[in-house]
Amino acid sequence: MTARQRAGLLALVMLTTLGHLVFGSTVLQGVGVVALAGYLLSLRGRLMPMARGLLVAAAVFTLAALWRVEAPGRLLFEAAGRFAFFATFVVALSLLRLPAYGSRLVRRCGQAMLLQPPGRRYPILSIGSALFGIILNIGVLNLFAAMIEKSNTLTAAQGRAWVRQARQRRMMLALLRGFALAPLISPMGIGVAVVLSNLPQLRWLDLAPYVIGAALVIFLVGWGVDHLTGPHPVDRKATLPTPSLAPLGRFCLLLLAIVSLVFLLAWTLEVRLPIAALLGAPLGALAWLAWQRRRLGALGIPAAFASLQRQLPWLLTPSANEVVVLGAAGYLGHLCVALIDGESLGPLMTILEPLGAANAVLAMLSVVALAQVGINPIVIVTLLVGLLPTLPIDELTPAMTGASLMVGWALALMSSPMTASMLILSRFTGVTSARIGYRWNARFLLACIPLLSAWFLFSPW
Repeated sequence: MTARQRAGLLALVMLTTLGHLVFGSTVLQGVGVVALAGYLLSLRGRLMPMARGLLVAAAVFTLAALWRVEAPGRLLFEAAGRFAFFATFVVALSLLRLPAYGSRLVRRCGQAMLLQPPGRRYPILSIGSALFGIILNIGVLNLFAAMIEKSNTLTAAQGRAWVRQARQRRMMLALLRGFALAPLISPMGIGVAVVLSNLPQLRWLDLAPYVIGAALVIFLVGWGVDHLTGPHPVDRKATLPTPSLAPLGRFCLLLLAIVSLVFLLAWTLEVRLPIAALLGAPLGALAWLAWQRRRLGALGIPAAFASLQRQLPWLLTPSANEVVVLGAAGYLGHLCVALIDGESLGPLMTILEPLGAANAVLAMLSVVALAQVGINPIVIVTLLVGLLPTLPIDELTPAMTGASLMVGWALALMSSPMTASMLILSRFTGVTSARIGYRWNARFLLACIPLLSAWFLFSPW
């Protein structure tokens, strides 16, 4: 099967899943599940070990459901729908990368952030990478890391190799920590989608106080550690003029327009925020593409559709592993909740119930700890967010549960040497991912984890 045919199957999965979510059509959901099965069969020999392992685990749990559940057909169909939902989420958000990668505004923003004075570089680069991560997802790491390596030359460091190395470490850590904040601050993020889709009684506004407060703690701790650990070399030459941050301001307005479109769709169509994000991201991508091509006539709309059709295989081919990992995690999470017998958790409940709200801290630390041994945070969060709210723990609210898992996910991205984000930075810097996670980030993690634990234990919400 060609790359274009695989991209066509993914597009069909997205369109039918959106039709099912908006109109409630079971037929459309069935078509999407069949298209998804065809897409997965076409990926033989093209997946990373983790993605293959998750598909094997999904097959094992499917057999377990066939054996243990009295009417497994409905359960497996619903689980397959979860797989299609998360595959749709990956595809919908990926469409925003197409206009972003060709945008002069994005390039100007990156250059303006990298050329800021050392005292302002960390907060601006961290905030900027978080904002760009909302649209580009993990693509922001490739884009900004390449810019950092290109600009951080020995000449720019005035011949001082130690200055160049220090700048590399500080800018890469600002980039990594900012990227990890994107799932917390974005109502369109994958973390929000995983939590809200598993906890239908929750709204994003319920999560916002917890996750935005935690994001602020992470940002301030990172900035403080960067300032204290330095170093702060004095330039031997006159400082160059500081570039304007006006491009970043225009990008913020663009991002605000896309997020506002998502909330507007949620309000007018009366759908939940994750579904509105699935609708708003493709519409926002097409509008952005049309604006870039507005001089070609008809407001650029025909040229935007032509560009999307032409570049869809290039855009979606690298997302295969992401689709499988996230979709299979959603599939497994749905099956696990149905297969786990509540009575078998009795001994565990005798330990967890007296801890009350402290279970949120345990959930956060569990995500971080399991990520260190190679278990993807997506898998852990998807499983736990389906299981923990079913436990009768009075002080552990659904909002606190979901927020703690999202924060654990963010910390895992900044610490585990086995995450894709860490491997990307290792490739650009030539430094091992273990050194980045455990040496470069050690002081930050030692300061951040206790403060975040206190945030969940003593939060007024």
